[in-house]
Amino acid sequence: MNQSRAGARLRTVLGHLGRGMAGARVAHPTSGAVSPNGFQPPQFQYTRDNNDLSLGQRQFYEENGFLVIKNLVSEADIERFRSEFERICQGEVKPEQMMIMRDVSIAKSEYVPSEKTVSKVQDFQEDKELFRYCALPEILKYVECFTGPNIMAMHTMLINKPPDSGKKTSRHPLHQDLYYFPFRPSNNIVCAWTAMEHIDENNGCLCVLPGTHKGHLKPHGYPKWEGGVNIMFYGIQDYDENSPRVHLVMEKGDTVFFHPLLIHGSGWNKTQGYRKAISCHFASSDCHYIDVKGTSQEIFEREVMEIANKLHGIPKDSTLRDLCRFRGRLVKGKRINL
Repeated sequence: MNQSRAGARLRTVLGHLGRGMAGARVAHPTSGAVSPNGFQPPQFQYTRDNNDLSLGQRQFYEENGFLVIKNLVSEADIERFRSEFERICQGEVKPEQMMIMRDVSIAKSEYVPSEKTVSKVQDFQEDKELFRYCALPEILKYVECFTGPNIMAMHTMLINKPPDSGKKTSRHPLHQDLYYFPFRPSNNIVCAWTAMEHIDENNGCLCVLPGTHKGHLKPHGYPKWEGGVNIMFYGIQDYDENSPRVHLVMEKGDTVFFHPLLIHGSGWNKTQGYRKAISCHFASSDCHYIDVKGTSQEIFEREVMEIANKLHGIPKDSTLRDLCRFRGRLVKGKRINL
């Protein structure tokens, strides 16, 4: 989509708005420190009443802020997503509004679109093949356990973590995803993150700090790393470095669902392969928008809106809220606020 078309569409939107067997899909109690399984909450705060999560799974998420479901997405679907990503990298398809990103270690003069230079595609809501991920029944049945029946897909990514250049730029600092979103309440938001291959500490698996979803949104900023930091890779500036951590070792098709306040990040890729994962942040459509001006999120809003204006011609006076309205898509139920 050219700049004028993207800008025109946003103005129109704003005008209107003023697979394994079922038995194998179980919670995966990953190795590492987690809160006691015997937790008995007086009431559930982070999950909805449903018929898909067991009591043990609900208790695990309530206490820890994440839940891994094994073998959830089929190998056939993952291969279709992989194939579409390769077509995007080769320039065979050019979805509207998508942001194609490269690792900071790759000099602009060396950048030639290919699977080896694209580290992430973001906002793929206009790519029908990749967006199928956000509407997979097996994904949505679990999402509904956290958001309720009216579900919006708000932010999408396919991450292609490259072999690290030696500068450790492929790592992602510890952060909270809520920092990127101008809508609340946080308990009605969840991320689904699916491994597209075997992922462990060697190729940069997710690292989570169990139980940190019970806290508040912390100040974020760019870490002062010697090798440089990728754009919009904000990190928490104040956290307990002694907090227990869990590294999520996952197989192809495994999917982790996690709360937007859960502190998490990922390590650098020490292998020669490219570590792929596909994800979507979902929210209940009855969430409400907030104004981030005057908050710690204002810095991010300013940066992302500058990028949106440059790439897609989004009006300069637009806000992060406008951008989320523009890219959000209803995937189940009815649209209420978002």
